[in-house]
Amino acid sequence: MKNQNDLSSPIQYVKGVGPQRARLLARLGIKTVRDALFYLPYRYEDRSAIKKIALLCPEEIQTVQGKIIKTDVVTPTNKRPRLKIFEAVITDGSGALKAKWFNQVYLKNVFKTGQQVVLYGTVKVNYWGSGFEIVNPEYEILDDNDDEESNPSALSPQPSASCIHTGRIVPIYRLTEGLSQKNLRGIMYAVAGNSTPAVSDFIPQEIIKEYGLPDIQESLRNIHFPYSSSSLNDLNSGTSPYHRRLSFDEIFTMQLGLAAIKKRETTEKGISFSPGGKLINRLLAKLPFKLTAAQERVFNDIINDMRSPAPMNRLIQGDVGCGKTIVALMSMLTAVECGYQAALMAPTEILAEQHYLNMHRLVEDLGLKIHLLTGSKKNKEAGMIASGDADIVIGTHALIQEGVSFKKLGLIVIDEQHRFGVMQRATLRKKGTNPDTLIMTATPIPRTLALTLYGDLDYSVIDELPPNRNPVITRLFYEKNKSRIYALMEEEIKKGRQAYVVYPLIEESEKTDLKSAITGAEALQKMFPNFKIGLIHGRMKPAEREDVMREFKEGGIHILVSTTVIEVGVDVPNAAVMVIIHAERFGLSQLHQLRGRVGRGSGQSYCILLSYGGSDDARKRLDVMVETTDGFRIAEEDLSIRGPGEFFGTRQSGMPDLKVANLLRDVKILEIARKEAFALIERDAALSGYPELRKAMGDFWGERLEMFKTA
Repeated sequence: MKNQNDLSSPIQYVKGVGPQRARLLARLGIKTVRDALFYLPYRYEDRSAIKKIALLCPEEIQTVQGKIIKTDVVTPTNKRPRLKIFEAVITDGSGALKAKWFNQVYLKNVFKTGQQVVLYGTVKVNYWGSGFEIVNPEYEILDDNDDEESNPSALSPQPSASCIHTGRIVPIYRLTEGLSQKNLRGIMYAVAGNSTPAVSDFIPQEIIKEYGLPDIQESLRNIHFPYSSSSLNDLNSGTSPYHRRLSFDEIFTMQLGLAAIKKRETTEKGISFSPGGKLINRLLAKLPFKLTAAQERVFNDIINDMRSPAPMNRLIQGDVGCGKTIVALMSMLTAVECGYQAALMAPTEILAEQHYLNMHRLVEDLGLKIHLLTGSKKNKEAGMIASGDADIVIGTHALIQEGVSFKKLGLIVIDEQHRFGVMQRATLRKKGTNPDTLIMTATPIPRTLALTLYGDLDYSVIDELPPNRNPVITRLFYEKNKSRIYALMEEEIKKGRQAYVVYPLIEESEKTDLKSAITGAEALQKMFPNFKIGLIHGRMKPAEREDVMREFKEGGIHILVSTTVIEVGVDVPNAAVMVIIHAERFGLSQLHQLRGRVGRGSGQSYCILLSYGGSDDARKRLDVMVETTDGFRIAEEDLSIRGPGEFFGTRQSGMPDLKVANLLRDVKILEIARKEAFALIERDAALSGYPELRKAMGDFWGERLEMFKTA
């Protein structure tokens, strides 16, 4: 292989590749030798147990070894004259076995009588029932030294070292059209054998010794071509010592970046607020409820941050209905009282409007001005924001567009941070001079995982719901059970309670969604002529939606038919029934959010999931909803169903992709890596004593690290 010690060398020059295969490998993201080394198998098969032919069992996948005693090309005497079958008969002394390959006549030039071969495949009883055969097995010729894909000296000595495709634990890689498993495995064998010595170990030696981590070069060799003594279960679950070593490297490098960001932020000069608390006291006097102990504790965390001269960067996490929004409003009023503006950025117009509708009366009653800034209202509001006329601004991405400036921005609140890119968060911060940042998420995430996704942030949890709330009873129904749903709704409404009926956004089409809600409202009005049916959807003007919601909240509407606009922020304690139509079309977190709209009063509430079928994953989601109301349990199930990448939206959040590590599986590694990374940055913030580690961190994070530094 050309330049075998140069990991940046093009993959084309590896033995067995060439220009044509290099183009195929590029589809898999393999362009260099380094790319190939870190393109890991996605599963493994144990082909190491050689079974005697006499002991074979039909319909089992087996590995056999023997000498070829006969080869032939056969044309079946039936209606398929073009079909050619290459046959080879082998014996191991205990019996004979026939191997067949369909339309692979070229194998007559590969297999020769007298050769020793290993075969792997499903054993069948032959047509006459008198013996065994294997159709289209994978094979290895043990004494063919010219096999371009075999190189016995490439790796450290292992059992059956001359075998790559059989007679061992065999790696299985994801493929692309035109590239066979055997082709790719042969290439990987050459790369893993020749190029691993060029991989440098950038993890500090004291950490490697402290935790007994295996050598990085040994780890790469054994991930691609494991020892036969390796545990197949550990390999396939990604928990072998060698997988864990690569997972540690990846997570440690990620945590180093987060530690560097946090270290930098703590040395920046921010705003030191000195609130008197008058606005907060006036607000609390107007609220019809008392704050929970958890809300008070978290608000104290925020106030302490705001008083500090360093910029606040705090994540507030809390389950549906825990009262995050009121804590955010209290924080914004604190900034306003000290002469600054506050901004809340939500990911969609609907969510921004919902926050505005919930807050504006409270804010205006305090004599302050609150403005809503969305794509459709940008020009009208921008002047008031720049002049300082707006004390609090609620908006979407429109907040960060050019032409929108603040007179004196002191606090940023970001709702559902995982739905924003890092650059958006950074751009909003640049609208002020190191303003304080408060981030809210209603997605329950286990603490350790939250520290990974938001590792540069301080972390508070509102872990208490308001008192006197009964868990919502959740039931799954199908179309044939609809009459039972209507009966429950009627029964609850006659008790003086109210109901939501929510329709999904179907095929991402607002028109279809709107039609569904309208059709549903009309049908319900015919079914319940004595009840008042309300309708709310995303195409209505905010004022119209506010009128409908006010009427519903005051009890004038019995059944509110809605699209997902009521997913967040709506608090109607008298609403006791939530019916979700086509529940199989919703994600787990969205179902949990919708369920959080009921159960806010002291009486018993119900969430009815109406399903019309769906995938296995959809059924799993609905089963989880029925089983538990615990947001953390739901989040863990969501993680296991969707996988960490999709759950966290790592690309959207700006975090680098994890190729080996799994945040759910590798929690213990994460805890260790985080502790060591933060300790190292505390000792040597510039990593001046670790040049290779500094380079590895730069390679891993790329431009993202610079973006995070301004975020």
